[in-house]
Amino acid sequence: MNKKTLLIAQALMSGMMALLMSGIMSLIVLGPTTEWLHGWPRQFLTAWPIAFVLTLGVSRIAFPLAGRLARLLG
Repeated sequence: MNKKTLLIAQALMSGMMALLMSGIMSLIVLGPTTEWLHGWPRQFLTAWPIAFVLTLGVSRIAFPLAGRLARLLG
């Protein structure tokens, strides 16, 4: 996978995960209220850059590990 594709994939994956996780976790804490609905976008905008930066580091471990596990599981 070339670096451009990897970077785009990391941006998309981190964005999707930040959107879903910030929504789900804040829903668990606040319940389905207007407070939750108004706070979710702010939580998402905070979570996405953090998730993206973390994926840059974690992917260097996860991709080689996934390759090894795939070969072991054959």
